[in-house]
Amino acid sequence: MRTLSITISSMGAVPSQRLPDTPMTFAQLAQSLEKRAQGKIVLARVGNQLFELSHVVPQVAKAVTLIDTTDTDGYRVYMRSLSFVFLEAVHRLFPDTRTVIEHSISGGLYCVIQKDDVPVTLDTHQRDALRCAMREIIDEDIPIVRETMTFEEAKQLFRSLGRQDKVDLFAQQKGDRVAIYRMGNAVDSFFGYMVPSTAYVSVFDVELFDRGIVLLGVDREDKKRVNNFIPTYLLSDTYNEAEKWSERQGIYTVAQLNRSIENGTIGDVCRMNEALQDQKVMHIAEDIIRRNKRIVLIAAPSSSGKTSFAYKLMTSLRVLGKRPVAISLDDYFVDRDKTPLDVDGEPDFEALEAIDLATFNSDMRALLRGEEVPRIRFDFVAGHRTFTGDMVRLGAEQPILLEGIHALNPRLSAQVEDRYKYRIALSVITQINLDAHNRIPTTDLRLMRRMARDLQFRGRDVRETIRTWPDVRRGENRNIFPYSELADVMFNSSFVYEIAALKPILEQRLQGIGPEEPEHVEAVRILALLQYFLPLKDTSDVVNTSILREFIGGSKLVHE
Repeated sequence: MRTLSITISSMGAVPSQRLPDTPMTFAQLAQSLEKRAQGKIVLARVGNQLFELSHVVPQVAKAVTLIDTTDTDGYRVYMRSLSFVFLEAVHRLFPDTRTVIEHSISGGLYCVIQKDDVPVTLDTHQRDALRCAMREIIDEDIPIVRETMTFEEAKQLFRSLGRQDKVDLFAQQKGDRVAIYRMGNAVDSFFGYMVPSTAYVSVFDVELFDRGIVLLGVDREDKKRVNNFIPTYLLSDTYNEAEKWSERQGIYTVAQLNRSIENGTIGDVCRMNEALQDQKVMHIAEDIIRRNKRIVLIAAPSSSGKTSFAYKLMTSLRVLGKRPVAISLDDYFVDRDKTPLDVDGEPDFEALEAIDLATFNSDMRALLRGEEVPRIRFDFVAGHRTFTGDMVRLGAEQPILLEGIHALNPRLSAQVEDRYKYRIALSVITQINLDAHNRIPTTDLRLMRRMARDLQFRGRDVRETIRTWPDVRRGENRNIFPYSELADVMFNSSFVYEIAALKPILEQRLQGIGPEEPEHVEAVRILALLQYFLPLKDTSDVVNTSILREFIGGSKLVHE
């Protein structure tokens, strides 16, 4: 018998367990501890390596972390496995169709069922039948079995199944082997870990939305409840716009992007993507003027390119005869000794109350009346606000541009009439996926952007960026995303080719993170995604006013 120290990701350490000397899987280990976990246990971690639950606990392991669905890695495993069940249920009910998992939405996965490349709109009866088919597959407790094969073997397999998207993706790979998953007669490839059997994903639902269907998994805070679906129409429209952009550029998948890099047509793609974004910025500027808006509020999650976007919007407004004035919300911080504290008693600089709301609203109202207000600056060294001695007054042709994490929060500008406001939410929506069943998360794209920028221009190693990323995400989920649907417009700042441009900057640095380092798990995951992209080493076709230059270097809009 050996003693094993165990931690559950949602609740910390549990009493040490004595294990038999005979081999034992992580699933067997988790069975007796499942009730203690806040979420559903779906993954294990030993040191800085992740293991599927079907894997045998290594004899050398002295400590194990059981990861449940409250953890980001655990939730990915749950939704990935649930999608396999969903795809098989669709195949059983609608065998002559093709399913595309397009993107995440409201904590779920937005999927489109197609026949002859035309979306099939399900009715409520078909939705209910799909739900029942999924339940049958889950109740059968079908094992989900992982096997590995060479890329050549995988291409032959998926060619026989009519999955050309997989064949094209694997055609570029020079690695040794790829993981394939079988669930009864169903076979597919998923780029990440899976649960041992269908019974693990018993909490789910499906909802009709737009022209497709949303696959919902377990709530991350309550494993007995399905994640609540909140329709996000503005975000959905932006995803649809991204699809149209991909269609115009002729690039839907990574394989098509790789071919464009290989055959030398990527320059045309770069220029077209830039033109599409510039056209969108001009459209927003025209809308601001048409609706006679005086205060433009811009909010964006980390690494959305908000600084470059603001410059582009100001330029477009100037072209249309306006003279916008930029005012920073940071200058309205309260003095540091008045900053609210978080639950740990530390200053919470991201709290809305860290801004002097009374002064901000008073100044905005005065400016809209045509009055002068003092121009202020926040001294981040001294920790208090200073007066520059200058005064600010707006002319009739001078809208105010304000950007900050709280820009879309109604409480920020509660004392300013809504008729003056124009709200913009920035997003970074990936325009291509790996294949029909494997999407590229937008958060991964933003993380890669942030790593590249931090590494090149802020003196931060990729390890530090990975380490602090969960805190960044928590702040976004609290202060930005809950208000995105209040925006008048959403601007997608992503580029169809940008992961290929980021790869040469990041790949070697991520490979240098060893298995003994805590950031190794995330580095391995990002590297697994990057392997499918050919590197775009020559970025000369990316103009120096591109939003992407904020992250790969050479920007004329942002000081590096």
